[in-house]
Amino acid sequence: MDKIAIVILNWYGADMLRKYLPSVLANSGDGVSVYVADNKSSDDSLTLLRNEFSECRIIELEKNWGFAEGYNKALAGVDAEYYLLLNSDIEVTENWLRPLVTFMDSHPDVAACQPKLLSICDRGAFEYAGASGGFIDKYGYPFCRGRIFDTVERDEGQYDGNIEIFWATGAALMVRADDYNTVGGLDGRFFAHNEEIDLCWRLRMLGKGIYCIPESKVYHVGGGTLPKSNPMKTYLNFRNNLTMLYKCLPEAEIRRVMRIRMLLDYLAAFEMLLLKRSPKDFMAVLRARREFGRWKKDFKAEREHIMEACMVKKIPGRFDFSILWQYYVKGYKRFSDLPMADG
Repeated sequence: MDKIAIVILNWYGADMLRKYLPSVLANSGDGVSVYVADNKSSDDSLTLLRNEFSECRIIELEKNWGFAEGYNKALAGVDAEYYLLLNSDIEVTENWLRPLVTFMDSHPDVAACQPKLLSICDRGAFEYAGASGGFIDKYGYPFCRGRIFDTVERDEGQYDGNIEIFWATGAALMVRADDYNTVGGLDGRFFAHNEEIDLCWRLRMLGKGIYCIPESKVYHVGGGTLPKSNPMKTYLNFRNNLTMLYKCLPEAEIRRVMRIRMLLDYLAAFEMLLLKRSPKDFMAVLRARREFGRWKKDFKAEREHIMEACMVKKIPGRFDFSILWQYYVKGYKRFSDLPMADG
């Protein structure tokens, strides 16, 4: 068994691998195995790996399973104490693993952690996909310590303390293998987007901790698979977020939250249509809500199981306010501006 298995899921990412994989291999140390799982790419990814990165272990998947199920398929063949899910567009830094492993080894009740994510395009700024740890509001909208919606803060050391978070980014996620497998891993039906938040929520409901360890830092390109404004990304984000809420919201909250979310989702859709002039994103939101209504019944038994297994009533990092209200009405653009009353 490996102590740490770094697993990079690749799909048409030969250029990213060529550019950023050397930093992973050079800075990961002894006793760490690096795997690249390929989601049936037809570019030269596999040839590149065999010719230039022979020290990597290759996992060839039979089709493009997407991010979530692709990782589940890949990790099924990996024997390690810790999995480290790493995007192909991540540049790591010297000794980046040590703070993560040290923290996990000394905190057996913690299931997962993440490093601080900075932008590779602007190294003094946080990166959108995870910044310095993830949280959600009462209606399921995610935000980060260092990034709320499209406002990304400069990294000035203001969030350098270790902190318990609600979700850790899937771009660089260290997770205890036993805990990952206990909850069934990522939900493969999500394909991509919100899958790491869903995973962390299920872990948190079992009383497990999730942390950000900013002493470890990595640089992320971001948008390596889908651009920020993309109808497919919009569809997956809305559909998966609603599904996650249905799976994990407490019984006392689910009806009220879902009613308010329906209103907020339609407001967002019309904003995309009328203000952003994006009819395709408008249709993506409508499609997401239709699809959620259609497949919700497929998650009924899983929701019942999650509710029965839940060991905690209140989870730190799920805040009892609307981030939309805080951001758009009160004008709080930075994480440090927010009221820190846990919900």
